Amino acid sequence: MSEANDQRAALSNKTAELAVAGSTFALGAIVVFDSWRLGAKWMADGPQTGYFPFYVGLIICIASVVNFVGALRAGDKDSAFVEVGQLKLVLSVLVPTSVYVVLVGFLGIYVPSIVYIAFFMLWLGKYAWWKAALVSVGTNVFFYCVFEIWFQVPLPKGVVESLLGLD
Repeated sequence: MSEANDQRAALSNKTAELAVAGSTFALGAIVVFDSWRLGAKWMADGPQTGYFPFYVGLIICIASVVNFVGALRAGDKDSAFVEVGQLKLVLSVLVPTSVYVVLVGFLGIYVPSIVYIAFFMLWLGKYAWWKAALVSVGTNVFFYCVFEIWFQVPLPKGVVESLLGLD
């Protein structure tokens, strides 16, 4: 039963096309609005700051409307853009990666990176815990040496690095 559920469509092509057209229209509208705010006219001494971005945003909006109408007129071609099983696989990577990105902002890069690498090795790779610990800590020690010591490029630090005197 679960295999049959994994085969059904989570999102149709038509829905995906409508969502992308709407998103690109919103992006184009933001560019048009902000360019108009900056000045999108031709003055005696040449174009204002927002002149060219205004027209680029306008072209994006027009193309988005064309794509939106084309998706609406496509009829009932409800082929699957992504199936439930495929979406689960994508989300199994996207959700932990999103959590990792948020944690880097609070904890610095090293501690979340250790947890992130170990998590994927344990959960998806089914490695032994000691291998996951060795690889995740070793990788981060390597990158600390390369960036912080050799290239002297500071990466985001958190409270753990402060406690260890590595900041």
